[in-house]
Amino acid sequence: MNPKGKLIIVGGAINKGQIFETVSDGSDSKNLNFFEHGILKKIIDESSKKEDSTIEIVTTASQIPQIVGPEYQNAFNMLGAKNVNVMDIQSREEANGEEVFQRVHAADVLMFTGGDQLRLTSILGGTRMHDEMLTKYMDTDFVYAGTSAGAAAASENMIYQGSSSEALLKGEIKTTQGLGFIENVIVDTHFVQRGRIGRLFQAVVNNPRTLGIGLGEDTGLFIHNNSMMAIGSGLVIIVDGRFIKDSNLTNIHLGEPISIDNLVVHVMSMNDEYDLVTKDLHIENSHYNPNVDLTNL
Repeated sequence: MNPKGKLIIVGGAINKGQIFETVSDGSDSKNLNFFEHGILKKIIDESSKKEDSTIEIVTTASQIPQIVGPEYQNAFNMLGAKNVNVMDIQSREEANGEEVFQRVHAADVLMFTGGDQLRLTSILGGTRMHDEMLTKYMDTDFVYAGTSAGAAAASENMIYQGSSSEALLKGEIKTTQGLGFIENVIVDTHFVQRGRIGRLFQAVVNNPRTLGIGLGEDTGLFIHNNSMMAIGSGLVIIVDGRFIKDSNLTNIHLGEPISIDNLVVHVMSMNDEYDLVTKDLHIENSHYNPNVDLTNL
């Protein structure tokens, strides 16, 4: 079944406020970091009631919710959003409570902040709140948005631990079940900045049916109708394990290096689209596309 809802997942470090920043060439509309053309504006634009949508900022993953929540609230307000609230859910009892359930039921957008994704899933997983989020995502024009931990937790499977420098040593990467908004993918965040490509390689070779998604900072994916479109100022890395020919995974001991033959990697930038059904990538400004007007680039 194709969900009616939308996912917007981001690799972290969303630009939340350089609205007064001066752009050297004066072309604000071409500055990918410019506040009003950024990812938070995309969340508002994709919500059902636009600036009148009810947006709930969920700070459960964060260790500093008293700072993070108001920061996002102010940023959305500056973009014209009128109904922005913060939910700092710190226990499973709260996540099962009637007040939280009703607020999620009434929300058009849930925005999950960064922090610890294992904290997020262990507190919210299997609660009334979690069930209501999944129901709304399947049946209504609802937006799940998440950055960093909020993005990593959105998928069916989730990386919660693992060193970047030793990521291709067997057993280094630890995974668990995420919140389950999108199946057969695994998401990693702060991807380019923290050199996490090896983490995705190991996650994918462990089960080549799983599509690896690496999100750079201030960069994300808009996912709807089985299509993923890159948004933001950086890169999205896609790791496809379907064509792996061979590996040594089952013949080495824990802590030994993993070998992989024929792992496919794609790189996406803004407005490129990836079809989750056909597994095809469409590059927006492809040099093989004769219709691209290079004078406007």
